[in-house]
Amino acid sequence: MVKLYEHGAYLLNGTELVEDNGQAEEILKSKGINTDKEEASKNTMAYSILKAHNTSDNMEQLKIKFDKMTSHDITFVGIIQTARASGLTEFPIPYVLTNCHNSLCAVGGTINEDDHVFGLSCAKKYGGVYVPPHQAVIHQYAREMLAECGAMILGSDSHTRYGALGTMAIGEGGGELAKQLLKRTYDVAKPGVVAIYLDGEIAKGVGPQDVALAIIGATFGCGYVKNKVMEFVGPGVDKLSADFRIGIDVMTTETTCLSSIWKTDEEIKKWYDIHYRPDAYKELNPGAVAYYDGVVYVNLSEVKPMIAMPFHPSNVYTIEELKANLMDILDDVEKKALVSLDGKVEFSLKDKVRDGKLYVEQGIIAGCAGGGFENIVQAADILKGKYIGADEFTLSVYPASTPIYMELAKNGVLAELIGTGAIVKTAFCGPCFGAGDTPANNAFSIRHSTRNFPNREGSKIQNGQISSVALMDARSIAATAANKGYLTAATDLDIEYTGQTYFFDKKIYDNRVYNGVGKADPSVEIKFGPNIKDWPEMIALTDNLMLKVCSVIHDPVTTTDELIPSGETSSYRSNPLGLAEFTLSRKDPEYVGRAKAVQRLEKIREAGECMGAADASLKEAMHKVKEKYPDACHDNTGVGSTIYAVKPGDGSAREQAASCQKVLGGWANIAKEYATKRYRSNLINWGMLPFVIDEDFDFDNDDYIFIPNIVDSIKNKCDNIKAYVVNKDMKEINLTLGALTDDERDIIMAGCLINYYKEN
Repeated sequence: MVKLYEHGAYLLNGTELVEDNGQAEEILKSKGINTDKEEASKNTMAYSILKAHNTSDNMEQLKIKFDKMTSHDITFVGIIQTARASGLTEFPIPYVLTNCHNSLCAVGGTINEDDHVFGLSCAKKYGGVYVPPHQAVIHQYAREMLAECGAMILGSDSHTRYGALGTMAIGEGGGELAKQLLKRTYDVAKPGVVAIYLDGEIAKGVGPQDVALAIIGATFGCGYVKNKVMEFVGPGVDKLSADFRIGIDVMTTETTCLSSIWKTDEEIKKWYDIHYRPDAYKELNPGAVAYYDGVVYVNLSEVKPMIAMPFHPSNVYTIEELKANLMDILDDVEKKALVSLDGKVEFSLKDKVRDGKLYVEQGIIAGCAGGGFENIVQAADILKGKYIGADEFTLSVYPASTPIYMELAKNGVLAELIGTGAIVKTAFCGPCFGAGDTPANNAFSIRHSTRNFPNREGSKIQNGQISSVALMDARSIAATAANKGYLTAATDLDIEYTGQTYFFDKKIYDNRVYNGVGKADPSVEIKFGPNIKDWPEMIALTDNLMLKVCSVIHDPVTTTDELIPSGETSSYRSNPLGLAEFTLSRKDPEYVGRAKAVQRLEKIREAGECMGAADASLKEAMHKVKEKYPDACHDNTGVGSTIYAVKPGDGSAREQAASCQKVLGGWANIAKEYATKRYRSNLINWGMLPFVIDEDFDFDNDDYIFIPNIVDSIKNKCDNIKAYVVNKDMKEINLTLGALTDDERDIIMAGCLINYYKEN
């Protein structure tokens, strides 16, 4: 089904792979091809697009300027506030503000709608695009109205992926978007490029989520495509519809890749024609001889309906395999849950087994992954003439945009779905992060959405509440619904798919979306609701640092949902201090109190008062430090908190996973590695040191870590940074920061991105 090449490979004429296993040169010469890896690597689609957007003269260290940007209503307030504090006067490129995460306006009084009013006023003042709530989820609007072959789009949502439409798109934290608003660049080392070679043809009933989960299952754990570009090629691409390609593409985020790009053809031309944007299309293909750093070979003919069991999209099985080994796999999931949930709540799925079959309480087809026209139409084909039953099982369907919803109404699919007992709702991202259709305690939900992390879809472990989600394709969710909640693969049913034609109603957006691109009006007053707050003042990095460990996380991977939960916290994304109260609340509820206690000591230091009088343990730690570093004192040694985690930052691009720690006085993370580039970038943009430690050191909460001469180390680009665990006999440890650009070093030393721009 999926095979990972051990070496890189040459792709000849878009079809033939020659693995770089020592014999490639000979094979190429026999075909009359005279090239090398370096030259052939310039023939990838990714290289061409990156080169066209790189403003430096160095293709090894890129400085990218994007064509367009997009954000949703959980992120755009903080981004614009950051840019405003740094001198923003107008949006220099088209910037789309969608409202698809806090659409319900049902939590926190007027908070959510206040953010929307803020967004509209900023679109008018700075010259942006404002998409009202319920019109479209962020990524569907971008596909329909922003994507262009050969373009690059930056978004403040991790699933910013439009590669199937020929657009290289990257999801990053808000700091990177603020840089673009201030006419700066996105700085990144040239990424590796991995070919995703699609061969064969999918079976009837297999959907894009099935292919995506198969790829995620094969690549996530080994990091095969981490921070690389996934380039989709091969004869199998030609046999997939545009909607099908989009459904695979959006899930590439879950592999931890940097971006994606696909070859384009008549199917994609037809997409742009349908959406009244024929000029956005051009044919994209790799060169005649292209070199890739790796190959993921996917035989589409062998892909079967898949399921990603809790609590990660990579925890993948075929549905057939799950049913054949049901109790063993459920036992394995429960064992993994003990790690993910720290044993803090009782979790079981074995009670879902009825007469040897797995029963689920909820099905969801939604958002940027599941809410596409083709997914919903084929789900309706499966459900036609059936009823989901009157027991616990429920089914909700969220079309990804109002134009899709309109077409479903016109062609009768909407009525057919409602007739089955399903509920069809407006475009909304909530089910993906716990703000809509939250399952009951101990309920099991199957979803065609993007993630199934713990602590995500409504679970509150600290309150004894747990729900669990498995990811599946819309077709198998519909088959399960037709079977009244008993897990069923779509391939188990003999269905005749109707193949409805899609017609895009452009007037829906023409009549409702505010388009102010090129029409900035400085006279417009921004409308601030009472929950929209400025960022607090943050000081520059001090010569030395005394860090206190305030949370220790030993999980193999820590998600951004655990660092700052989603769901109800979304209402506070415009209020840095209010949101910070939720930091690690579902993973380590004592963290906020510990961090605030350390922050209080730093405030005492900044006021020029004696910290030792306020905290005996710090006084003792400083005495030990001064024995080795007699010049260390409160004038040159800042005090802050840190967390240790094995591999933090998987998942969302939300910058608040880092900024909340900073707001609470955080100065660093210490990790074995970082799960994604975007989380590490978020740390840097908030002036936090992204330390890596190679050794297995057993940190404890309340450990003091002294880092001498940290500013000098950063200025001098030191690879190794000496530090001491003070309260463990001044145990010396070695920390590294990895590759940093000169700007990133300056940002850290300034204390955060806002300070850096004020200084420049």
